[in-house]
Amino acid sequence: MHAADRPTDFGGVFRTDLMARALYAEGAGIARCLPAAVAVPASTEDVAALARWAKRTGAALIPRGSGSGMAAGAVGPGVVVDLSRLNGLGPVQLEARRVVAGTGVLRGALDAAARAVGLRFPVDPSSGAFCTLGGMVGANAAGARTLRFGATRPWVLGVRCVFDDGTDAWIHRERPLPTALPAVRRLVQAMEEIGRGVPLAQLRHAGVRKESSGYGLAAALSPGGHLVDVLVGSEGTLALFTEVEVALLPVAGATATVLATFGSLEAATVCAGLAADAGATACELLDRTFLDVASRGGPTGVPASAEAVLIAEVEGDTVSTCGGSLQQLAGLWRQHGAIEIHQAADPAEEHRLWALRHAASPILSQLAPRLRSMQFIEDGCVPPEQFPAYVRGVRATLDRFGTLGVIFGHAGDAHAHVNPLVDTTAPGWRDRVQGILDSVCELTASLGGTLAGEHGDGRLRAPLLGRVWGLEALGAFAHIKDAADPSGVLNPGCKVARPGDVPFDVLRHDPEAPALPAEAAALLAQIEKTRDWGRYRLQT
Repeated sequence: MHAADRPTDFGGVFRTDLMARALYAEGAGIARCLPAAVAVPASTEDVAALARWAKRTGAALIPRGSGSGMAAGAVGPGVVVDLSRLNGLGPVQLEARRVVAGTGVLRGALDAAARAVGLRFPVDPSSGAFCTLGGMVGANAAGARTLRFGATRPWVLGVRCVFDDGTDAWIHRERPLPTALPAVRRLVQAMEEIGRGVPLAQLRHAGVRKESSGYGLAAALSPGGHLVDVLVGSEGTLALFTEVEVALLPVAGATATVLATFGSLEAATVCAGLAADAGATACELLDRTFLDVASRGGPTGVPASAEAVLIAEVEGDTVSTCGGSLQQLAGLWRQHGAIEIHQAADPAEEHRLWALRHAASPILSQLAPRLRSMQFIEDGCVPPEQFPAYVRGVRATLDRFGTLGVIFGHAGDAHAHVNPLVDTTAPGWRDRVQGILDSVCELTASLGGTLAGEHGDGRLRAPLLGRVWGLEALGAFAHIKDAADPSGVLNPGCKVARPGDVPFDVLRHDPEAPALPAEAAALLAQIEKTRDWGRYRLQT
C-alpha cells in the first residue's frame, strides 16, 4: 500500500512510511504485526470516508485508541485507524447524570470532568489513566470496582457508529433504531433470528460474573436488552465508534479499605464472596505467586506463611456509615479465617494498603531481558465456587512447564490475571508458552469459565473460542458479524477467527522476531516503561 492509495475524501493523517507503521505494530499485549498503513481521522466524516474506501477496496480497518489492550485487537495487518484524536468532551449534564464524549477521550479525563461537578464514571480499569473511552466500550472493559458497579456495557446509553458502508448514526437506548440504514436492518434481523434459534443459556457462561468474550447477545436478547448491548464489546468488528454517551454516578461520600492475610486460598475465596455479598465496591486477590515477586522489592509486611491477601474497599454516604461497613466486613473475615487484618479510613492510609496491589509491576519490568512478562492467559473468569480450583490449576500448569508466574485479580468476581514470566533465552520456550496456553484453556473450559473476563477476545483469543463456547454460540457470533460486515473489512480476525488463524504469530518479546526500526523500537520501549499508552504516536 502506498500513500497514493489513501481515500480521496479523507482529511486526516494517512501514512504508509515504515516509521509510522512500526509505531503502531505493537500495543500493551504480546503481539507484533506491522500494519500496511496508519490513518488518523480528524472527524466522524473522516471515519465514514475510510469505511467507504475499505468496502470498495477490501482494505481491513483496525480501530485503535491508546493501544493499551492486552488481546491484540488493535494490532494486525491492514490499516490501523487511530481514533485517539476524536477526543472532544461535551459538558457534563449534572441533573441527567450523563455526558457525551469522543471515543478518543481518556477515561481519566472523562472521570476528572465528572468529578469536578460531583459525579464520576464508576467503571475504572487499572488502565483508566491512559485508556480511551472507545477502547473501554469496544472491549466492555471492567476493573476492580465491577464488583459493585458492573462493567462498561450497562453504563453506555448510546454509541455513534460508522457502519460498513460509511453510514453514520447514533444507536441509543432512548431513541428509535435507525432501521432505514442497511447495516442496522441486517443487525436487527440477525438478532431476531438468533433469538428464535439459540437458547439464551448457550450465549452466556452460567455463574460467570464478568464476560467480555463473544458478542453481548445474551444481554441484548434478555428483557430490557438493546442493540447497544451487542455493539459494546464488539471490538471494532461491527462498526467504528466515534462518540459515546455514558451515564454517571454521584461521587462517594467516603471510602474505607481493609487488607487481610490468609493461610489458605479457600479461606480467601470464601471471604471474597462475603465481601461481594456485603456490598464492597472492590475485592482484590494477591496470590502467593504475586507476594513472592513483590517481596523482591523489599519487605511487604505480609507474613511468609500467608497463602493469599485480600484487599477490599467499601463506600458510604458518610465517614460514619462507611466505617460501620468496614467493621462489619472485617468482623466477617476474622470469623472465616483471616490471619491479620489492617484497616484504613483516611485517603493516605488507604493508598498505603492499596500500594501492595501495584507493587509487582515495576519489579516484573526489572526482570528483563531474561524473564519477560507475557500476558497470554491473563483474563480467565470462572464461577466463584470454582475460583480456588482455577488458581491452583494455573499454579500447577506453570509448575509443570517450569515457568514462574504472578497471579492476582478481582477475587470478588472470581476473575484472575496471570503474568507468566518466560525465559526467552531458554531452549524450547515457545513450546512452553503454547503448552501453558493449551492447558489453561482446557482448565477454564472444565470449570465452566470464560477466557476473557474484561479484556476482550482480540486476535489472541478468537481462535480459542471453540474451547469455551458451544457450536450454537459460535454460529451466532459469526452470524452477527456477517450481518454487520458482509465485506469482512472491520477488524477481521478479531473476535471471530478465520480459517488458519492462530492465537499469536510474532511475539514482540521474541529475540528472533524481525526488528523494528531502532527509533520506533526505542519509543515503544519508553511508552511501555512509563506506561504512557495515551501518548499520540505520530506527534513531532
